[in-house]
Amino acid sequence: MLIRKALEKDLPDLLEIYNEAILNTTATFDLVEQTLEERKKWFEKYGGEYPLLVADFDGEAAGYCSLSSFRDKEAYKKTMEISIYVSSKHRGKGIAKKLMEAILSQAKKMGCHVIMAGITAGNDTSVELHEKFGFQYAGCFKEVGFKFGKWQDVLFYQLILH
Repeated sequence: MLIRKALEKDLPDLLEIYNEAILNTTATFDLVEQTLEERKKWFEKYGGEYPLLVADFDGEAAGYCSLSSFRDKEAYKKTMEISIYVSSKHRGKGIAKKLMEAILSQAKKMGCHVIMAGITAGNDTSVELHEKFGFQYAGCFKEVGFKFGKWQDVLFYQLILH
């Protein structure tokens, strides 16, 4: 497995991973599958100020991780939000761990001060991953998303980089 910068050729795999999350998990609050054109617009936000990494598993993007703006205000510039998605075909292989290691290394080099993670309550695997890397619980936004017939809470975790 190779962790590398995402390339435009990865978009079909990234789209498949994200659409799977839309349909089967509360990891995203999107409710409708995205098109390749929508994912292209999303992809264009990355590569400069914000990194987008993929886990290349035998030529297939098996997962991805990104840092994006936490809030638009200038004072938040050194605070970023992390997202990690792994294909259900590749879970349990340590991909999320490798992606997290790589993105945290990049964040430090970029001078990022804080990384925020919004994790839907009940996603214990994601909570455990973030805690393993030193993220600390910062609070809960109760019932902020409605998916799969019920209100969902979002837990916020943060990592202050030194």
